[in-house]
Amino acid sequence: MSNARALSRSAARLAAVQALYQHEMEGTARAKLLDEFHQHRLGRPVEDEQLAEAEVDFFDDVVTGTLARREEIDALLSGKLTETWRLERLDKTLLQVLRAGTYELLARPDVAVGSVISAYLDVAHAFFDERDARIVNGVLDAVAKAVR
Repeated sequence: MSNARALSRSAARLAAVQALYQHEMEGTARAKLLDEFHQHRLGRPVEDEQLAEAEVDFFDDVVTGTLARREEIDALLSGKLTETWRLERLDKTLLQVLRAGTYELLARPDVAVGSVISAYLDVAHAFFDERDARIVNGVLDAVAKAVR
């Protein structure tokens, strides 16, 4: 994959996690959510930092697919979390990172396991310190072993 495409997908993943978070917190309907991100968020600077142009189709697939398969994804995640890290106790942003990553592992065989895990580890680092971000690595690795 070209470097430009990799950056475009990274931007799409970060935006997808933000969109999923907004859906979780505000209950924004999928169509309205996608439209809002297409019109106002994708390709716009974040905290004065210009990000790569997000791959819109990839963004749409991750958001739509994650929402459509949420019960299946949550069941898979619940089986991979420890007692102290139950789904309902997870930080809401961390939960969206894990959901989006799990969706890709389930539905995007065109993306290598290592690429998915590495990509969502990068997304987690945008929000969390190293200790919390490490959870993403462990959980997505366990999910990958179960579904691939």
